[in-house]
Amino acid sequence: MGKGAIGVMLLTLASFIWGSSFAAQSIGMEYVEPATFNAARFFVGALSLLPVIWARSVWAKRAGLFAEPLARLESGKLLKAGLLCGAALFIGATLQQMGIVYTSVGKAGFITALYIIIVPILGLFMGKKAAPRMWGCAAAAMAGLYFLCGVDPSALNKGDVMVLACAFLFSAHILLIDHFSPLVDGVKLSCLQFLTSGVLSLILAFMTEQPTLYGIWGARMPILFTGVLSCGVAYTLQIVGQKNVNPALASLVMSLESVFSAIAGWAVLGEVLSAREISGCAMIFAAIIFANGPVKKRKKTSGCSLEQPDS
Repeated sequence: MGKGAIGVMLLTLASFIWGSSFAAQSIGMEYVEPATFNAARFFVGALSLLPVIWARSVWAKRAGLFAEPLARLESGKLLKAGLLCGAALFIGATLQQMGIVYTSVGKAGFITALYIIIVPILGLFMGKKAAPRMWGCAAAAMAGLYFLCGVDPSALNKGDVMVLACAFLFSAHILLIDHFSPLVDGVKLSCLQFLTSGVLSLILAFMTEQPTLYGIWGARMPILFTGVLSCGVAYTLQIVGQKNVNPALASLVMSLESVFSAIAGWAVLGEVLSAREISGCAMIFAAIIFANGPVKKRKKTSGCSLEQPDS
């Protein structure tokens, strides 16, 4: 199995975790406000990775893989990567939470998933070319998301605009991860971006909300679930998985989050999937399978393959 295929598997697992976390996030909102919840879960995500970083550092030293000059070189890149990725993640997550207040969850999910189209468009400005097949797959996946969410795209309100801005920030986050993941340690990058997002969310919480320890304790289980799994595990899987996957394909695979969310709602909460929603799930799966299909071997692979194109 090639590195690209492994990367797609890791991104699929991350999407599954994200899709399964919506219920926990909804429960958490019963106890605390959005910025407070985000701050708590981002800090938990950062803390959950510290033992992993420590263990890998000890192993590297014992194996003789630790090089001080190289570590200093990576530290500068790591700080920049963590701050930029963390800021994009913070703004995107905040806009999404605020937008959902004014629009429906289904419509917010559809608009957020516009990153499927936004990522390859923005990628053009970064030298990340996407083959015609990828554009067709992205369009098919967007149609599938429309059927899955069952929303009317007309009459945008301010919540829709916030979620649309969120889609651009998540697209920027995907491209930032694509740029930095080959240059720095993925687990350290994940930890630092959570720390950055957590600090920014905490500042926002104290400025606009009234966070209390009582509320945070009441939401402790959703915070732990989303902090450890959705943040600590899933976002780290994204960083590691994207090392060998073109960002356009990565955005397609991560759109499975909406599908897994719908399936989890049916399996756990007893929500019924209509024929229209099942068709949407099938269209998204088909688009991803076709985008990930075999291509003719070339010296320089196109954006629809699993190999990273030259930048």
